Amino acid sequence: MQIPDGAAAARTLAELMVADAPRPEYADAFRPFAPLIGSWDLDVAWYDESGATTRTTKGEWHFAWALDGRAVADIWITPSRAARATDGDGEWGLSVRIYDPELQAFRSTWMGPKAAFVMPFVAHATADTITLESQTANTRWAFTDITAGAFHWRNEDIDADGNVILRQTFVATRQA
Repeated sequence: MQIPDGAAAARTLAELMVADAPRPEYADAFRPFAPLIGSWDLDVAWYDESGATTRTTKGEWHFAWALDGRAVADIWITPSRAARATDGDGEWGLSVRIYDPELQAFRSTWMGPKAAFVMPFVAHATADTITLESQTANTRWAFTDITAGAFHWRNEDIDADGNVILRQTFVATRQA
């Protein structure tokens, strides 16, 4: 059996994965994600139980329309590829988001291959915020202060008493 050309397979997968725009029937539903399309530089911080910063690094995040315009996909990398030499090997996370008209919300799945971690979410959007609630953990992710050139993201856990524990933040600025 002949092994297929990996580069050709990668080009085909990339071509099939990425779309130029959302399909017309999804354009209104995906409007909250439109400002995120593109590439972003990140300032990443992790926090301990008391809310103190335990670690910081640079990261990157790349968003695109996907799957024939029926989805939004993204890949975040932390530390960034440029910072790996000094900050070590981190995670490359992949999310795919689809709109569910019955829920009037987004279904989103994040996959972190380094730790073999998968987390499904349901996401709701307002004018400048997208909040994702985990379906398998007491975790909430939120995009806030979304503009054409910047946004904030945070990862929070909710303990048994309903207290919010900040775990991680990203401050994103659009790449040139």
